[in-house]
Amino acid sequence: QVRVVESGGDLVQPGGSLRLSCAASGSFVSINAMGWYRQAPGKQRELVATSTSGGSTNYADSVKGRFTISRDNAKNTVYLQMNSLKPEDTAVYYCNAQIKLRRGVPYYDYWGQGTRVTVSS
Repeated sequence: QVRVVESGGDLVQPGGSLRLSCAASGSFVSINAMGWYRQAPGKQRELVATSTSGGSTNYADSVKGRFTISRDNAKNTVYLQMNSLKPEDTAVYYCNAQIKLRRGVPYYDYWGQGTRVTVSS
């Protein structure tokens, strides 16, 4: 069974920083892309940042220059360093991992349960 677990969400003041972590565990043969998405109250879930297994990254325009995604492939872990946080960054942040359970099958999307980030004074 595969688990994807996020951590690191908290209440932080505007201008502050947070680091989110997400680890995939269980029985699988490989992970392709890993990424972060967020969902603010009353809004649809949106992409924040993604990272391929080869290290290519992609960011939403709203977080470019403030957020940095990184991976530790040996630990099946992805991080999101968030700096210069704004109130509009307030949301539940979800981790996504594209995981291949065994050879010969496609990669499937697995999601974590979410971690809440609140940016407020």
